[in-house]
Amino acid sequence: MKKGYRTIVAVVSLFLLVLIDQVTKFAAVKCLKGKEAFSLIPGVFELQYLENRGAAFGALQNQRWFFILIVIFVLAVLLWCFIRFPKEAHYRPLAVLAVFIAAGAIGNMIDRLLNGYVIDFLYFSLIDFPIFNVADIYVTVAMVVLFILILTIYKDDDFHFLKLHGSEKA
Repeated sequence: MKKGYRTIVAVVSLFLLVLIDQVTKFAAVKCLKGKEAFSLIPGVFELQYLENRGAAFGALQNQRWFFILIVIFVLAVLLWCFIRFPKEAHYRPLAVLAVFIAAGAIGNMIDRLLNGYVIDFLYFSLIDFPIFNVADIYVTVAMVVLFILILTIYKDDDFHFLKLHGSEKA
């Protein structure tokens, strides 16, 4: 793989994922705001506009700057990890997951910066699951996949690249 190719693919992918998130939120504002929920699968799944001023499940309401600082920290950690990921195919899933997590974090941060809240619109009414958005899907699915990969594929030795210089045992 040519030098820099992985970074270009990651940046383009990140841009496209954030764009998809923002386009769906724009559509939610235009089509759903101020209207009754739209049922896609009656009694199971619907589109319902919500302005979420908190975190997951509405926790920590009105803590906009706290969330923005957390996202900046998370993005810095993801970038640090991404730069350190070995170029081997074995680590490619970790790089992909980092891009998805970053895209979700950026998508929701854009909402917080522009609106002061996150636009949510996907609702599983069958189980009364909290309303969410595409960025939330990116983060949630990526974290679940990461957890599964760590339990099944990756071992402690696979994460040697994350050790800070000078922290090795003598």
